[in-house]
Amino acid sequence: MKKAIVLFNLGGPDSLHAVRPFLFNLFYDKRIIGLPNPFRFLLAKFISAKRENTAQKIYEQIGGKSPIMENTKIQAEELEQELNRTLLPRFKYLDTRMTPKLIKVFTCMRYWHPFANEVVKSVKQFDPDEVILLPLYPQYSTTTTLSSIENWQKNAKKLDLKCNTKIIEHYYENQNFIEAHTNLIAKYYKLATKVGKPRVLFSAHSLPLSIIKKGDPYAIQIEETVKLIVKKLNIQNLDWSICYQSKIGPVKWLEPSTESELSRAKADCVPVVLSPISFVSEHSETLVELDMEYKAIIKDGYYFRIPTLSTNPLFIKCLADLCINYP
Repeated sequence: MKKAIVLFNLGGPDSLHAVRPFLFNLFYDKRIIGLPNPFRFLLAKFISAKRENTAQKIYEQIGGKSPIMENTKIQAEELEQELNRTLLPRFKYLDTRMTPKLIKVFTCMRYWHPFANEVVKSVKQFDPDEVILLPLYPQYSTTTTLSSIENWQKNAKKLDLKCNTKIIEHYYENQNFIEAHTNLIAKYYKLATKVGKPRVLFSAHSLPLSIIKKGDPYAIQIEETVKLIVKKLNIQNLDWSICYQSKIGPVKWLEPSTESELSRAKADCVPVVLSPISFVSEHSETLVELDMEYKAIIKDGYYFRIPTLSTNPLFIKCLADLCINYP
């Protein structure tokens, strides 16, 4: 059986010229801004124009573009290798020259290339028996997971992709996902103990409270992920906190903010071990926000930022197992 795995991610501008259209696509998403048209269209035009210069300065600090597409491609390659390596023994009767075609992993970005319509065409050409939609958002949110799935389904229908499709909505509690985080945190925690008793900050992308109040499970799933990690770390009297980053606009968002928690840690004179718990790829919100802006809050030598899971073998195994064992 031929399977197409579609990895969903947000995407990011691939040049400074792409910043404004990328921002427009983001804010024009009805799952981000719930206004009806033409108001959503006009507001997206306004916000993307207003934020263009600020966003360009951010991307200038990391080479003039987002690295998220390159990172996601590498994750896709690793996942494809893992899936074919795992499934190969089950298909010994097949010609080994054909096995690379059993599983193909595609990357699909929500707000920049490759868009869903482009990827649907590629999947149709591959002609799989089954499609598995796998968002690179461990915790489910209407603003990320649902937005990507709805966009895919709309384009699949439009382009007449008729195929058995399965959807993996979350994996915030997956054993390999939790273990991958636990191992990284334990490693950096040990380094941080050389300068004091560390505080572990689990930093997740924030969301407006209005979205949470509508029933979005994101915050609850963040909390569950962290509880499982803290339990597995099994560190006596562990000092830890969940915090939220990347807030924009004047409305109320999830709190406490990562900035305020870092300021509190600075006041308490404790080293910080920061885990980007909702991110699995490096991009502007980790490389600029966490590594530059937030790092400047903490005393030199007291800030230990854990990398995203990226191609961590346990994380790739998590993704592969989800694809293989999906009911």
